[in-house]
Amino acid sequence: MNETMVTLVGNAATAVEFRETATGGMARFRLAVTPRRRDRETQLWTDGPTSFYTVWAWRTLAANLAGSVAIGEPLVVHGRLKVREEERDGGRRAFVDVEAVAVGHDLSRGTAAFRRVVRTEPALTPLARHGGDGGSSGPPFGGADDSPTGGTDTSTTVRERVAERVAVS
Repeated sequence: MNETMVTLVGNAATAVEFRETATGGMARFRLAVTPRRRDRETQLWTDGPTSFYTVWAWRTLAANLAGSVAIGEPLVVHGRLKVREEERDGGRRAFVDVEAVAVGHDLSRGTAAFRRVVRTEPALTPLARHGGDGGSSGPPFGGADDSPTGGTDTSTTVRERVAERVAVS
């Protein structure tokens, strides 16, 4: 299968939005990429036009993104390029997405401290905990009943849970 793999260097333009799905976590955020070039005439650095990409991540990468990335942080994103067109406001618009394989902080612009996430056994679903069939297990961050927001985790909640998992190690 031929896929277009790209590596983008830019800044997180929005907060990471995290959601639990039936197949695991899903996260998305917008990445701003602005080329910077030296103008030979003025001998000054100038910014080019900014491009915005929607970055999608799944499962463990999604949870780790939610616990690690904030608006404005410099990032390197590697993943599959996806271009889609939609009909909006009477015209066709193109949207560029990246399905992330790896995301990291850009260490040419700062430092970072890596913390390995300890994998644990998945928590039991509320049904299994309360005497249900006992045969199913929930996602690593718990089911809808475990969430203080009724099934939609916020970034703060995910950050706290990732921090708890790291503290166990």
